[in-house]
Amino acid sequence: MESMSRISSMLETARDLTIEAAQSAGAARSLNPRPTRDLPFLQIKKLLDSRNDREILEGLRKVISMMYRSKPCLPYFSSVVKNVANPNIEVKKLVYIYLLHYAESEPDLALLSINTIQKSLTDQNPQVRAMALRVMSGIRVPVISQIVSLAIKRGCADMSPHVRKAAALAVPKCYRLDPNTMPQLLDYLATLLGDKQYYVVGSAVTAFLEICPERVDLIHKHYRGLVRKLVDMDEWGQLATLRLMSIYARRCLPKRTKKNNKSKSKGFYEDEASEENNPTEEEIEVLDPDLELFLKACKSLLQNRNSAVIVAVVRCLLDLGTPEYLAHAIGPLVALLRSPQDIQQVALYNIVAVCLVRPECFVRYANHFLVHSCDPFDVARLKFEVWTLIYPHCEPHVRDMILSELEHFTRALDPDLVQESVRAIGRCAQNDSRASARCLRLLLKQVSSQDGHLSAESLTVIRHLIQQDPQAHVKTVIRLAKNLDTTPNPDARATIIWLVGEFAGIDSENNIAPDVLRILIRGFASESEPAKLQIVLLAAKVYLHYLNRTREQEDPQPSPYSPPSSSPPPEEWPSSEPNNTTTITQAARSLPSQPPDPDHPIPKLWSHILLLVRYDTSYDLRDRTRTYRALLANPSSTQLASLLLLAPKPVPHAPSPSEYRKGLPLGSASLVLGTKFGGGEAELPEWVKEGEEPDPSVRDEGRGREAVAGLGGGERPAGEALDAALRSERQREEEKERGKGKVVVEKNLEDWLGEEEEESGSEEEETETEEEEEEGESSEYEEITDSEDEGDEGKKLVGS
Repeated sequence: MESMSRISSMLETARDLTIEAAQSAGAARSLNPRPTRDLPFLQIKKLLDSRNDREILEGLRKVISMMYRSKPCLPYFSSVVKNVANPNIEVKKLVYIYLLHYAESEPDLALLSINTIQKSLTDQNPQVRAMALRVMSGIRVPVISQIVSLAIKRGCADMSPHVRKAAALAVPKCYRLDPNTMPQLLDYLATLLGDKQYYVVGSAVTAFLEICPERVDLIHKHYRGLVRKLVDMDEWGQLATLRLMSIYARRCLPKRTKKNNKSKSKGFYEDEASEENNPTEEEIEVLDPDLELFLKACKSLLQNRNSAVIVAVVRCLLDLGTPEYLAHAIGPLVALLRSPQDIQQVALYNIVAVCLVRPECFVRYANHFLVHSCDPFDVARLKFEVWTLIYPHCEPHVRDMILSELEHFTRALDPDLVQESVRAIGRCAQNDSRASARCLRLLLKQVSSQDGHLSAESLTVIRHLIQQDPQAHVKTVIRLAKNLDTTPNPDARATIIWLVGEFAGIDSENNIAPDVLRILIRGFASESEPAKLQIVLLAAKVYLHYLNRTREQEDPQPSPYSPPSSSPPPEEWPSSEPNNTTTITQAARSLPSQPPDPDHPIPKLWSHILLLVRYDTSYDLRDRTRTYRALLANPSSTQLASLLLLAPKPVPHAPSPSEYRKGLPLGSASLVLGTKFGGGEAELPEWVKEGEEPDPSVRDEGRGREAVAGLGGGERPAGEALDAALRSERQREEEKERGKGKVVVEKNLEDWLGEEEEESGSEEEETETEEEEEEGESSEYEEITDSEDEGDEGKKLVGS
């Protein structure tokens, strides 16, 4: 027996293994299908004309397969369409797919199947009815527009929500087929928007936004119902409803503000000065109750699994809500950084857009923007940008962490990442002046780096920081000039030479500009063209400062056209108008013309640089040098040269890289690509002015029903209905008592318990009295019967 049981168990095991192997082999064949071989035309036609459903299905599958491989399948049209009346639902599906694809090519043959499809609208199976309505609306033949409209009307009144959803999705198709059906379609939409099923309403909102987004008057009575159904809709319906509610809120719900007076408190002690300052008024935004209802419904969508819904909710809270509501959405938005890289990058674009408006909301999430080694460059760049935006609002330890991370990435292998980290350090210093000294120290360490990209980008940022406060960075310029010998990058050398030229007019006795020029002239021929341009500019500035000092020594009176190194305000500078130019020319002619001292080293350096440039191969360099030589040809007239060469430079401001994206709608392709498309998503309208909004009563649902507080009408649970009925009954009794002149006193729990005890006591007394009365009646009855018995006995005695 044991041997038989073992054999049977082994056979069962072998059978299971065989089944598993067959299943795995079938799965492998489905994943790697072999290229199908097309059957001949006559054989497929024979399958389609067969009376066997299995053969018809096989033929239809062959045709659909050829159709999706872009092979001609139009010759099978008549054979396929005649199967539209087949009761098999699988056959119907494949026939409908074929019809939708080729109906425009063969409109006459497609019209022959309309009657059969119309019959399917009355089928008992709701799936068949929905599919028939979907196919009829998808056949793009304008002749059947009225038939499609009637089919939609029938679908709107169908008992199945799937058919009503198909009717809602067919509305925009019918409108594209014939725009003249708009009045009928608006009536259908008004019915579908009030449907009780949330997935029907979501499709109706999508159709509404496609054909008539400006008809907000159709939304009034459905507004609160749509808000209640928002949580239960599918993702597509939620996105459409959020968009519609945002437009409706801007057009129908005004933005109100309330002013609060704020005043400083008095002194703590009585003898302390307790003078109150003038109270200041602070404006507080007051939300409309219906708008607040919508914003509360949006908060429940922040736990949605779809990232597009979360971004849409953040957009609604940013455009419609207050900062308190927006603060609830920052956490779910930052949580999208745990998504795949493609979603993570799109989420970062939206985070940066919100951070440009409300940077303080992201301070607590600074650690979530740490750059990982696997992050691509675009993701790292956006994280750096978020750090620079929140940097001024962070605590000191968070600012230290941000700068340490940025300094770490200046030593990265990717040159683009290195440049972006240096720019981020510069923006941190620009946004917070308290950190400029530390950022400058970090950048000065990178100047002598062997990486040319790093040193050039660092010097560009250093130049911006120095221009913000030139007087405080004289020693910094001297330190940079010492690095010219060890800086091979052409752009870095050009930046240092430009900075030396800008400081050539400060402290003329101890200025290093002439000595730097003398050193640079030696290797002028081996310099790059950007460096040569800056060397010529440095020579012109040094020579111009020398001429101005010489003229000041000859004429002690200050010239009205003194060089900009003495930092006069720009308003006092002569303008470039023709009248003012004549004044400059006259002033130049009135001054004596004396040549500079030829033995001084600065004129010699200027002459030498002119000779070097004369034989240079760069056209641009030679033309620019001729301009400088013409400006400085007359040593006694340097006003125009001072205006051109020594003009005060504006303080540079490096904006955030995504600053130009500010104002683009969240969650749109325009925000990601950085370009606003003409046919893209329309912007939200402006807020309706207070007093011009529609009456709030138009949003009441069910005028015959009681309106629920906070929900504006609608159906209520049975418990709430009973409570309301009890309250109304008590109110009527109190009104009756007041009408009789009695005083109605509010009763508490003890009064109610006391009344119950009194009622129970009175009931006991009544039962006792009833028992006594019954006993009395019984005793009287006994007395009467006894007396009657005695009378009878007396009569008997008398008779006897």
